[in-house]
Amino acid sequence: MTLEFANKLGLGTNKVGGHNLFDNLDEQDGYDLVRAALDAGINVIDTAFIYGVGRSEEIIGDVIQDYDRSKIIIATKGAQNPDKDLAPDNSPEFLVKTVEDSLKRLKTDYIDIFFIHFPDDDSDKLAAVEALDELKQAGKIRAIGVSNFSFDQLKEANATGKVDFHEDYYSLAHRDEEVERFAYLDEHDIKFVPYFPLESGLLTGRYGADDRAKFDRLDDAKFDQIIKGLDVIKDIAATHDASMTHVVLAWYMAHPSIGLVIPGARNAEQAKDLAKSLDVKLSDEEFKAIDEAFKA
Repeated sequence: MTLEFANKLGLGTNKVGGHNLFDNLDEQDGYDLVRAALDAGINVIDTAFIYGVGRSEEIIGDVIQDYDRSKIIIATKGAQNPDKDLAPDNSPEFLVKTVEDSLKRLKTDYIDIFFIHFPDDDSDKLAAVEALDELKQAGKIRAIGVSNFSFDQLKEANATGKVDFHEDYYSLAHRDEEVERFAYLDEHDIKFVPYFPLESGLLTGRYGADDRAKFDRLDDAKFDQIIKGLDVIKDIAATHDASMTHVVLAWYMAHPSIGLVIPGARNAEQAKDLAKSLDVKLSDEEFKAIDEAFKA
């Protein structure tokens, strides 16, 4: 993987044009927050075809016309086939078409990272990656990623060592698969990209022990561990004069297996606030304290 990042912080943009995913989105807010993120030093913009069924890509494509494209990392994802009711399609032919369509919507000659967004049930995953590698050799994409793939699907896709990024659900509160999977990723020089890094707000300090019912996907022992771990983050945040959100994002950025972290935002002010996490530099002791507090 040869991409160079100014930092590991990106912007997740499912709320940019994602009218099919969220109610009452204002498109101008989407334009403004992408600009605010870029102006604040966040130079990785993560999007996907399914965010607004192409609309997020179109908005980002408009915005980046006013910036130096060579200094922006654009990651997008595709797999949903409109001719199959948006069911995942990993066939080489469809993925090639998906990349070409994304290039048009993004108004750019190349995509820095293209992810196969979801696996389908029957396509050859290695054939899918080989098709993307041909686009990589042609300069249309710079790196290949897979998202939401099982461990076995990941290994199948990477049989010839051409996967650069792997994206999946992961947070300090959800670390079940990290030992086995991270070891494989490190061995094969694949960088991990977590989504839901703030665990639906649970890791931001917005919620406490009295909010147990809002997180019924967590068992009692895990929820109690998280609440105790938040006290560790709170103390470290006070030391850095930062928010708990900033410290959590700084922990991901300090993790050697994590290549990017892509929290979302809804408006420009939120994007500017996320950028403040770039100023938080955790000591080795602080990183280890958080790690131990949230161990799976």
